[in-house]
Amino acid sequence: MKSAAILFAIFASCSVAQPQQIVVGSKRFTESYVLGEIAKTALQNAGFTVEHKQGMGGTIILWQALRGGEIALYPEYTGTITEEILKTKHPLSTDRMRALLRQEGIGMTGELGFNNTYALVMRRDRAAKLGISKISDLRNHPELNIGVTHEFLDRQDGWVPLTTRYGLQMHNVRGIDHALGYAALATGSIDLKDAYSTDAKIAENDLIVLDDDLHFFPQYKAVFLYRLDMESRAVATMEKLVGTLDEARMRRLNSEAERTKNYALAAALYFGQKPISPSNDLFGKIGRWTLRHLELVGASLFLGIIVGIPLGIRASRPGQVSNFILATSGVVQTIPSLALLALLVPLPFFGISPVTAIFALFLYSLLPIVRNTATGLQDIPTAVRESAAALGLEPHAQLWKVFLPLASRTILAGVKTSAIIDVGTATLAALIGVGGLGEPIISGLNLNDYSTILQGAIPAALLALLVQFFFDGLDRIFVPKGLRLKE
Repeated sequence: MKSAAILFAIFASCSVAQPQQIVVGSKRFTESYVLGEIAKTALQNAGFTVEHKQGMGGTIILWQALRGGEIALYPEYTGTITEEILKTKHPLSTDRMRALLRQEGIGMTGELGFNNTYALVMRRDRAAKLGISKISDLRNHPELNIGVTHEFLDRQDGWVPLTTRYGLQMHNVRGIDHALGYAALATGSIDLKDAYSTDAKIAENDLIVLDDDLHFFPQYKAVFLYRLDMESRAVATMEKLVGTLDEARMRRLNSEAERTKNYALAAALYFGQKPISPSNDLFGKIGRWTLRHLELVGASLFLGIIVGIPLGIRASRPGQVSNFILATSGVVQTIPSLALLALLVPLPFFGISPVTAIFALFLYSLLPIVRNTATGLQDIPTAVRESAAALGLEPHAQLWKVFLPLASRTILAGVKTSAIIDVGTATLAALIGVGGLGEPIISGLNLNDYSTILQGAIPAALLALLVQFFFDGLDRIFVPKGLRLKE
């Protein structure tokens, strides 16, 4: 009893000495990355251990992660809080907004000092040629090619309500990534996109912001949302950032981050600190990303094998159960991977964690394994089945000693297909802050930096090739020699 008390005391003292890490989240655009780094630096300067999960996706994923405790805080905007989180159609006072958020266990800092509202932008020369200076002018040009972000397409304060308010009838509207939209504007692939008023690329690309002459867009004052159970000293640290950023300063920080491809540098400039030189250990970073990628793929594929092969064996027999197994695994394969991640995040036991990514990848790995297992067993000739029975083998022995070895090549082909699919799909795990080779790809897309994209894309492609060679080698282990003989 006495020894147990001593162990408890040691554990308690260690817990006090090593406070829990604070996890900061951010959305997938430059300003959110920069604000996330500013929060991280401020908390580190105050003595906290901090992790910044960059580019975790859109509002839904960040909000669910905050409520679920996977992150402790993230930068948000008052217009988004009103329209997308609290889902009210009328303006809210700051006190009312805080009161409603408190019901969800969430607090809100004061305003950081700038309003990053939505805006519609065009190339200056294109707008001048068409005589467009305000949003209502778009009524006369329904033929324009519109490219807006996918989130903006579906927001309550986004494209559909805007077109209703202004009476627009635009014929060519598509969803496009925020950063890629600027590249599309520059090449003339689209004529107009949504933007944030503090985007550095507006000035860099000589774009014109269309006047919101009917005052459709609400105020988007930048704040931080945080969990109410976060340490009070950490909350006080975040409150010190209130009122320290005007629009011009935020735009300069965004511009610096995009120029240098370094969000931490922008945060250092905000604090007037000496910028920390980015690590030149490129191979080390790629190694860490690849290792996490292999962990996600390996765990999900292992689950796919131990679940998919038994399901495939059952599906090889005729009947409604078999049809149900094949149909269900087929339907799961049709769910967009990003949508599946977003659906899993708010569920119990998932959230923003490797478990969510592994489970999603496991679901995607099932169809090739199940279908190939069922097909391989169904294709065994009747004469072989009769011979196995004639030898006096029990059904279980027939399956393990005859049927599965004969179907092994087809089954292994299904496992190989699943593995390659998982390698590619696992890049999306970075959208919920899990890491892997998708991390540089997503960051590179945000910065429109092809070298950063290739840091993840090339290793992912090489990994897929290595996986294929690995399973080709497994043929010699698991496929009977007679099935490998050349005809």
